[in-house]
Amino acid sequence: MKNNSPGHGQPKISFRTTVRLDDCDTVQEIIEATGYFTPAEVGVAVELVQDNMTKGAADSGYYFIFAELEGRTVGYVCYGPIPCTVSSHNLYWIAVHPDFQRLGLGKSLMREFEKQVKAAHGTRIYIDTSYKTQYEDTRAFYQSLGYELDALLKDFYAPGDDKVIYRKLL
Repeated sequence: MKNNSPGHGQPKISFRTTVRLDDCDTVQEIIEATGYFTPAEVGVAVELVQDNMTKGAADSGYYFIFAELEGRTVGYVCYGPIPCTVSSHNLYWIAVHPDFQRLGLGKSLMREFEKQVKAAHGTRIYIDTSYKTQYEDTRAFYQSLGYELDALLKDFYAPGDDKVIYRKLL
């Protein structure tokens, strides 16, 4: 694959915030292709898209940003305001199809996500992930974007699978 990273004269990434019917299949494809998630977790990711389509973003609490390259959806984030907080938001999912990773798309998605949160008067972002070894790159990614370790919850997901919570003040 050619270098499609922004700024190299290649096709530019575009962002879309409206959810389309085909996004259920696209999200499933992207999440499964990463190889990180269980079938149950894949189901949850698709369910959040369905909730947004059925109830709308405001009522479901799930907002999406889709990254598109040459008309193909290659990554996305799902986020929302944290209920009962004044201005905190949670990043629920970020995923880029493996064929398009290491091109700066994840960072571009995160910048767009932070921009959207700021526009909604958000002042804090929280992200949680597993502390398992397979998520070292994920944790390093968040840290490279200025997210700081805020909490570690032992055995949260399962015995030996701790939950790490990152925070960033906007």
